[in-house]
Amino acid sequence: MFNFVDLPVSLLQIESIDRDGSRYYPVPCGKFYPSITTVTSFKKAAFFKEWRERVGSEVADRKTTRATTRGTAFHSIVEAYLKNESIDPATVDPLPFTLFQVAKPSLNRINNIHVLEGSLYSDYLSVAGRVDCIAEFDGELAVIDFKTSDKEKREEWIENYFVQETAYAAMFFERTGLQPKKIVTIIATEEGHCQVIVKDNLDYYFTLLKEYIDAFTRGRVNA
Repeated sequence: MFNFVDLPVSLLQIESIDRDGSRYYPVPCGKFYPSITTVTSFKKAAFFKEWRERVGSEVADRKTTRATTRGTAFHSIVEAYLKNESIDPATVDPLPFTLFQVAKPSLNRINNIHVLEGSLYSDYLSVAGRVDCIAEFDGELAVIDFKTSDKEKREEWIENYFVQETAYAAMFFERTGLQPKKIVTIIATEEGHCQVIVKDNLDYYFTLLKEYIDAFTRGRVNA
């Protein structure tokens, strides 16, 4: 059974809205903060544009839709599992359930859950988002992100994951005063492997985070 921890403050649940094709969150100060996913995606926009042109729109759309559907279903199963809910394999798609089984030993390293699929925002950074999980991982408080993939990913390909997770750590600290010690990326692959990447050099990724935000802000101004 996974244990849930009461936070020192209540976190607001904020629903995102679409503005000019990007996701924003209305925050209590009356402003709209871009989602951290929107911010980190901005830097990779040129890469994805080149990829779409190389493989063609039809293939790109099919691969993107498949990955999004797979990831959403996987997240739902993981969330139910961490909530101590029973999961009937007959009621879920086989592929996401298989990926869940691949990830299950790594998920069992989680406990004392502080946030599960919760909204966060930072007035200091002027960003917001929805974090997968903040909990203890191997006994230390961590931001934990759940991903799926066709195959294992090289770390240099997914810098944006680590930057995004660091943003959640900063938001959570600002909202609660509790400081995650590390960020954890759990990637279940269709090859049957579970890739677990743990980073504890959050200062390094926080510096990158500010660079990502600056690039996004400049891009929006110049658009």
